[in-house]
Amino acid sequence: MTLKLGKGAVKRDPRTYKLGSVLAVRLPDVPASKDWSEGVPYQMWGNDRFGCCAFAAYAALTATWTKAAQALVLLTTTTVLSAYAEVTGFNPQTGGNDNGTILLDQLNHWRIAGLPRPGQPGRDYLTAFGSIAPTDVQGIKRAIAYLGGVLAGVQVPRGFMGLGLGETWDLAKLSGADLAPEGGHAIALTGYTAAGVFFNTWGTRTFMPWSTFTQIADEAYGLLSRQNWLSIPGTSPNGEDFDALLAEVRAA
Repeated sequence: MTLKLGKGAVKRDPRTYKLGSVLAVRLPDVPASKDWSEGVPYQMWGNDRFGCCAFAAYAALTATWTKAAQALVLLTTTTVLSAYAEVTGFNPQTGGNDNGTILLDQLNHWRIAGLPRPGQPGRDYLTAFGSIAPTDVQGIKRAIAYLGGVLAGVQVPRGFMGLGLGETWDLAKLSGADLAPEGGHAIALTGYTAAGVFFNTWGTRTFMPWSTFTQIADEAYGLLSRQNWLSIPGTSPNGEDFDALLAEVRAA
């Protein structure tokens, strides 16, 4: 099976909210473990043919959020590729301009213009997002536990490209040329334990130790999605007040 990468170089913007410190003050208690991904029917979403990993992560997060908070919304591959095309200029008909995605560009577009989504209102709008240092394990855990997931970018070692789908990503098992980076990849972090993090890649729930994540990750973002993450009372599935948390993120 062919597996595609597709995350562009990290893009920095000083205006990006710094989410880790806000969550640390607002939500000091970090559960020992949390897993929103159990039972979510993740799909490949075209990432075996095209470098659309950032938008496969969008679909994975949407499925994770809505299964936990409301009712499962499962995007089609056509919708995912349409989102990839809208943001990057990719051509779904010919496969042209398959040049991957800069995550910050995706996130800004998602927040301002929205991304394609079936049904009403026909667009998915991200309410806010903020960066978290990839080495801030507690910050990553908080964002997963209270916001339902994290969009992360990693540099995939060559040795991981030959693993079976769902096989643990563990740097300690690689050596020599297998440690060399093969390229950038976007993944959705959707659960964790004390030992490591669950993530979706290539349609499969996968696990990696924290020691691996902190070495291969080069960017991470906590996402606030009013559209997907609010349950009927208007709070997240954890009962956190969404508007209060949003106000603090925007003040960061």
